[in-house]
Amino acid sequence: MPHPYPSTTLSNPWWALVVLLAGTLLPPLDFFVVNTALPFIQQDLHASDTATQLVVSAYAATYAVFLITGGRLGDLYGRRRVFLAAMAGFSLSSLICGLASSASMLVFGRILQGAAAAVMAPQALASIHALFPDTHKQRALGLYGVTFGMAAVVGQVMGGWLIDIDLFGLGWRNLFLVNIPVLLVAMPAALMLVPENRAEHPQRLDPIGILLLAAALICLIVPLVEGRHLDWPLWSLVMLLGSLPLFLLFWHHEHRLFAQGRDPLVIPAVFDAPGMIRGLLATVFFYAIAPFFLLFAIHQHAYAQLPPLQAGLSVLPLGVGFLIGPLFSGWCISATYQRYVAPVAIVIEALGVWGTGLVAANDHAFWLPITLFLIGAGEGMALPPLVRHVVQRVDRRWAGLAAGLVNSVLQCSSALFVAIEGGLFFSLVGHSFSPARVAQAFTITCIVIGALLLLSALLAYPRQADTLIK
Repeated sequence: MPHPYPSTTLSNPWWALVVLLAGTLLPPLDFFVVNTALPFIQQDLHASDTATQLVVSAYAATYAVFLITGGRLGDLYGRRRVFLAAMAGFSLSSLICGLASSASMLVFGRILQGAAAAVMAPQALASIHALFPDTHKQRALGLYGVTFGMAAVVGQVMGGWLIDIDLFGLGWRNLFLVNIPVLLVAMPAALMLVPENRAEHPQRLDPIGILLLAAALICLIVPLVEGRHLDWPLWSLVMLLGSLPLFLLFWHHEHRLFAQGRDPLVIPAVFDAPGMIRGLLATVFFYAIAPFFLLFAIHQHAYAQLPPLQAGLSVLPLGVGFLIGPLFSGWCISATYQRYVAPVAIVIEALGVWGTGLVAANDHAFWLPITLFLIGAGEGMALPPLVRHVVQRVDRRWAGLAAGLVNSVLQCSSALFVAIEGGLFFSLVGHSFSPARVAQAFTITCIVIGALLLLSALLAYPRQADTLIK
């Protein structure tokens, strides 16, 4: 009887998955955990408002820009090798952040950290696709989705907790230094437990494509992240407009390389797979939920008058739902109905968002844990099949590219909707920031988020012509 796993895997690849999920957890965790520490960082380093915002946005922008390149590096040079190198880079950059003596040094460390995260994160998703057979892949992706839920919840709570206990008198620096012992354990574990896997026919990197794509994404992401805070200065609008010709130039360059039989960064043929473009669009609108965490925290602090740690704890029902959702979709739903999980779960998530908006407007705090749980459960159930239905449309040799592409789409759409929905929220609040205006703005923004999620559900609904590559 043939072995149920590919020849590149261990006899039990679930041990490898444990290590890979550590690399999945850290990048989003380090995004969420820093939000609670920003006031302490600003006070300790005497940082300006702009520099303080860059502590978050520099990481997010760098992460989004280099995800596709990070995925391709794993395809070309081996995903375990690249995973180990990225973990080493993440450790070094975390040390720089933890020892930063100025805001500029901290921002520099965050840029390095974002680049290392962009290389590390796609290797986990690509390895799951390459190492697990279809009979076990759904459960593996369910745990992958659980990890994102853990990052969102743990990040909200852990930031406040680490600052409160003030271990060794290091304060906010513990948020970065805690990564180092985790990675010192994860790196030798990866060396022992994660089998090497890569594309069967390694291709060369495309340096011109990397530069063009990085320039295009920088021109798109940086203004979206920084523009609203700075009241949309001229440079931000020029960069946004300049991103379109850069994307077109990049795409023309990739098509030319592919037509010449050379190795482009992004394989144009990937987008020819049935349902691929629609799946990516569904992924874009799925992350309309991205600004919800920030807006809910503002609502809880300004309207419900909760202190930061308690406001962070109030989102726990959402985290519980996010933890349960992927497990439920992976273990309790038969293969016959798996293709319908994503659209149904996204509708549940939309109902939860609308319910939270109504609860916020009418002071029905009793219902809040229920509506938040629906958001988390819907998102947790939808994310694994949504990712799987994109990644599994391409050949295994391009798994890293597909993983980087999905993660990059998620990050770019996150920045896009934070700018759009965040701009709507703050425009509705105005300068007064009164509790009543905050509640009204939050409710209206929740209505918009729910509508965009329904569009994602419509795009994610399976069509008869769609086929997956096994």
